[in-house]
Amino acid sequence: MSNTNAARGMRDFLPAQIRRREYVINIIKSVYESYGFEPLETPAVENIETLTGKYGEEGNQLIYKILKRGEGAATGEADLALRYDLTVPLARVVANHKNDLPKFFKRYQIQPVWRADRPARGRFREFYQCDVDAIGSSSMIVEAELILAICEILQRLGFKDFEIRLNHRKLLSAILSLRIEDESKHTDALVALDKLDKIGEEGVIKELIQRDIEEEIAELFLEAFTDLKNLISKLATNEENNKRTLTDLDRTLSQSNTGKVAVLELREILKFTSTSYIKIDPSLARGLSYYTGTIMEISVGKEIGSLGGGGRYDGLIGMFGKEQIPACGFSLGLERILVVMEERGMFPPELQNNSADVMVTIWNDGAIGESLKLANDLRAEGLRVFVYPEADKLGKQFKYASTINVPFVCVLGESELAENKVTLKNMQTGEQETLTREEIAAKIAKRE
Repeated sequence: MSNTNAARGMRDFLPAQIRRREYVINIIKSVYESYGFEPLETPAVENIETLTGKYGEEGNQLIYKILKRGEGAATGEADLALRYDLTVPLARVVANHKNDLPKFFKRYQIQPVWRADRPARGRFREFYQCDVDAIGSSSMIVEAELILAICEILQRLGFKDFEIRLNHRKLLSAILSLRIEDESKHTDALVALDKLDKIGEEGVIKELIQRDIEEEIAELFLEAFTDLKNLISKLATNEENNKRTLTDLDRTLSQSNTGKVAVLELREILKFTSTSYIKIDPSLARGLSYYTGTIMEISVGKEIGSLGGGGRYDGLIGMFGKEQIPACGFSLGLERILVVMEERGMFPPELQNNSADVMVTIWNDGAIGESLKLANDLRAEGLRVFVYPEADKLGKQFKYASTINVPFVCVLGESELAENKVTLKNMQTGEQETLTREEIAAKIAKRE
């Protein structure tokens, strides 16, 4: 007998799960579109050279490669790969369709991506990303709008205890340069430091050594990172914390032009957003190697971790063409959001299991035509209607309606058919009343 489980790290989505997913996605879409972002879709499969070399050494190992087909299969070589994220395909699209797109291109994209990773709680090998990106401007207005859009989405979903942690890649480089002059080692260091919460200080030191960084230098990197954590103030509000942290950074980086630019841009973002959800966190690293400026991450509670992140990647699009085009984006982790909302009971009750507004019964074979006509009339009024598919005992039909959590049942029995009326049963209260067919739709719509 064949194994009926989905492949490890992949999932089947049953109707109630899909309704919850669509509820979240529809809110995300509506907010993105309210900020002027347009939809974009790209293929699930990319040429392998499009993806390799864009995510750093570790990212390259997690790309799902597709072996050559036909005669080329015997070589064991791969020429295609499943999409790893939505940012690199966007960069390819912008480079390829530059003349067809506006100068300031704002897009959102909600599609699955694939990672050859070990599945864990809230993490899968196939999962959806909900990306929003702005192409063509270096202004911090871009970062500000991305942050405001993300805050609005989280608030509309019902989150209250979140923070948008904000840092700058140039600030990290400036701090590291105070200890380590060799800038070529900074990217490897940040990739390792991004895992500090997962693997601890010893794990970071070990990984840095594996990346051909001497132990003494690795310890200096970690020391510099610890200093960054210590810069985060412990004042009552994020606004007070941010002001103190930036003041400390100004003092620490007074001799670094790169650091000054980073602090100035962070100040501009705070000025343009004026939201209490932002927290300047100089220790935020984010491991992807293509970030060049601001970096952002959502934190929700101590036990949850990140629900998404992003940043500025001004050099990525230039990898696909001659022109360097500034860009900044943010990716929401749909799967993580769904897990947290489910655990916290944040979904509206009607999403739990409610595929229809009303069920229409079948009295006997001779009444099938009238039941189908009633169902079509109710659908014409905008209602979702489930027709019980066969003639059966009325009690059995009511029991099935309870099983699928339908709030109302329309009964067309012998007396109802004779009087051209319908008995409407409220499945929550058990109350029944006989109404004309014209009254039924309005009664159901009011949920009375």
